[in-house]
Amino acid sequence: MENSRHISEVEASPSTAWSDFMALIKIGIVNSNLIPVFAGLWLALIYNGQHFLQSLDTVIFTLLGSAFIMAGSCAFNNYIDRDIDPIMERTKSRPTVTGRISGGKVLTVGFTFVILGLILIFLTNATAGFIGIVGVFSYVVIYSMWAKRKLVSNTVIGSLSGAVPPLIGWAAIDPSLPTMAWMLFLIMFIWQPPHFYALAMRRTEEYRAAGIPMLPVVKGFAATKRSIVMWVALLLPIPFFMTALGIPFVILATLLNVGWLVMGIAGYRMKNDIKWATLMFVYSLNYLTIIFTAMVIFAVI
Repeated sequence: MENSRHISEVEASPSTAWSDFMALIKIGIVNSNLIPVFAGLWLALIYNGQHFLQSLDTVIFTLLGSAFIMAGSCAFNNYIDRDIDPIMERTKSRPTVTGRISGGKVLTVGFTFVILGLILIFLTNATAGFIGIVGVFSYVVIYSMWAKRKLVSNTVIGSLSGAVPPLIGWAAIDPSLPTMAWMLFLIMFIWQPPHFYALAMRRTEEYRAAGIPMLPVVKGFAATKRSIVMWVALLLPIPFFMTALGIPFVILATLLNVGWLVMGIAGYRMKNDIKWATLMFVYSLNYLTIIFTAMVIFAVI
């Protein structure tokens, strides 16, 4: 009885309710993906000769809309994964697992946020809105409901939705989507497999217990390390299609790519695979933040 009363008090706590809500919508993922959205917006404004303040309504609609569809999609993902999340250490405390947020409320948040977000994005133009729909559908249906549980290529398939944010940002300003916009998409798409494979190496036994066919579970660490290096190598030519941002950016991006590749190759000599995976994972997080921040800065230098 005492324990039940304690749980009720925790459930009633505003701070706990807020933290549960933030966990439900995966606020960390939402925040990190807003950086590429803004980068796409910003670059499109610069290269189309438009002023930020004069396009402020479009900027607000795009950023808010993108945040809502990402938050709603993450809520759907949490709902779908209720059966496997209790098995994994990093997900077992999610409010959908503990029961602090009911399934009905999760679905309400998911549908409300996705619909509201799409409305806001469609207020910019139909191209951006359609890309938003593709992102939601590919993440919720294709990845979360199907590929994640069935295919070893799940990470690659999931990378499609993860690469959509900068395209939404650019399309909101310039629906023609020139080469530069697709380079942003490719950076995001190629970045994800090495990032998530490194994470999967660190959580292999959890994924194995949950029955998720992640690459290190199915193919082992050696094959995963080869795949990580291959994907990182695919980033090498991308900066040379972005010369409009200036040679300094091309040099910086190339150095970031080479540094990641060198670290990846060094993994073949490291005996501790988990330590190497951790280094690669941390590098990938810094890589994405630095390269998209650099785009915003070098576009106006």
